[in-house]
Amino acid sequence: MRVLMIGAGGVGDAAARIAAERSFFERWVVADYDVARAERTVRAVTERHTEEGRFVAAQVDASDAAAVTALAREHGATHVFNAVDPKFTMPVFTGARAAGADYLDMAMSLSQRHPEQPYEKVGVMLGDEQFAVADAWQADGRLALVGIGVEPGLSDVFARYAADHLFSEIDELGTRDGANLVVHDDEGNEIFAPSFSMWTTIEECLNPPVVWEKDRGWFTTPPFSEPEVFDFPEGIGPVECVNVEHEEVLLMPRWVDAKRVTFKYGLGDEFITILKVLNTLGLDRTEPITVKGVQVSPRDVVAAALPDPATIGPRMTGKTCAGLFVTGAGTDGQPRRTYLYHVVDNAETMEAYGAQCVVWQTAVNPVVALELLANGTWKGAGVLGPEAFDAVPFLDLLAAPKPQGYGSPWGMEDR
Repeated sequence: MRVLMIGAGGVGDAAARIAAERSFFERWVVADYDVARAERTVRAVTERHTEEGRFVAAQVDASDAAAVTALAREHGATHVFNAVDPKFTMPVFTGARAAGADYLDMAMSLSQRHPEQPYEKVGVMLGDEQFAVADAWQADGRLALVGIGVEPGLSDVFARYAADHLFSEIDELGTRDGANLVVHDDEGNEIFAPSFSMWTTIEECLNPPVVWEKDRGWFTTPPFSEPEVFDFPEGIGPVECVNVEHEEVLLMPRWVDAKRVTFKYGLGDEFITILKVLNTLGLDRTEPITVKGVQVSPRDVVAAALPDPATIGPRMTGKTCAGLFVTGAGTDGQPRRTYLYHVVDNAETMEAYGAQCVVWQTAVNPVVALELLANGTWKGAGVLGPEAFDAVPFLDLLAAPKPQGYGSPWGMEDR
């Protein structure tokens, strides 16, 4: 396997550090628009693994499908791993197919609101552009494995596992994510610093959230709707979660039988207030505006003004939890409520990888998936979500102690 990874931000950097411990690939190209950033990632890997020679840096414009194709061909890439913001999903996706490579991403093609009823009806949904060409990928015998980060990704694997091994009937597949992370400045004061891409966070949280119901199909609600307090494990505790637009709701119903599918995220009052202010001021917009003769995107300015999520790890404490709360009837026919989850401690990922926990938790899942594809455990053609594959090999490899696995156990609580 020869991997071309597009993007050397926080997640891409963490993915390279994780992959360096594995032997399933022969080449890993780290490509970024800013080649210096790609070079920093390669340097960080080789400093930790002094005999490592499989990683190389390259420059690429992720908005240019032809450039992605050319770079993939230059390096003989068998798999293109998309680790950039979702606004670049379609060029990278298209470029990978043109190069004859398989493809993985962690965020799907962007949505567009319904023009008349955005908070009731769906318009263009997340991933619609990719699923529209699924037949072409299948005809080519190529695989596009979409939504294989942590959310979407691991929660989708949990959905497949729950359907196959824990439940005879599923009422709701409810992704629930929360954390108790805190970031401090140099003086020890708590500061606002998102632990993930602010551009993506604005996109997810201010778009109309999508819900799926078996009798109704996909529909939307206003942002931050249906708040609930969810009790997260391993000391994180209760966090208020709200509806957020996310790929799980668009993926799970395609392969898993359930009556309802939702995604709720523990944003917190401060973050919700900031997002509402950005929206009110128009600073969430992506369309360029003219400022003193210069064309700039307001959302790009907001993202650039905040600390890079890849750099805040040393100043961050706490844990992050991603998981799926499944309700319905167990295999014995009795009522069952089970939370399948994965908790990561920032102190542990910083010590072992030099990567903060949120980007590490996102990055580990596509690397696990690539290993399963490399050894033939997972295989397929077309545009497929994680739910299309057997969950057990993935969960076993993720949790198995090193060096056999990735040494990152997942948990399960009946409630």
